Amino acid sequence: MQQFEKIYLYRRIVKAKLFIDNHYADDIDLDNVSGQAHFSKFHFIRLFKLIYGYTPNNYLVKTRIEKAKILLGKGNPVLQTSIMVGFHSPTSFAGTFKKITGVSPSAFQKEQLIKKTAMQANPLRFVPNCFAATHGWTEPQY
Repeated sequence: MQQFEKIYLYRRIVKAKLFIDNHYADDIDLDNVSGQAHFSKFHFIRLFKLIYGYTPNNYLVKTRIEKAKILLGKGNPVLQTSIMVGFHSPTSFAGTFKKITGVSPSAFQKEQLIKKTAMQANPLRFVPNCFAATHGWTEPQY
């Protein structure tokens, strides 16, 4: 019976995590997310952190920043990206992005453009050497 109860609890927490994954750009808060799991806020925060290693809010912010990195890498403007991932303020987005990644959104975007250009110019440089050597894409070392 104890195992069934754990699985039931985990399913509820996973449901809330999936809610964050699917609605990260929306104006969601702890009430919305904990409501998905049908837990009190405090119990939900404790269980979520125990399972995922982040509080629900930290997970939401992390998810938004990961999505922003993808959008910025595709060339979306910083302001548009901040709105698309659910930040209300571009200043808040830029500060949070830099705090998590270590670089500003515009610097990240420039790095991605440089990397993309380098990959297009010399694609084999970005193939792991062990894979390239296994498939005969490198010069033999004598």
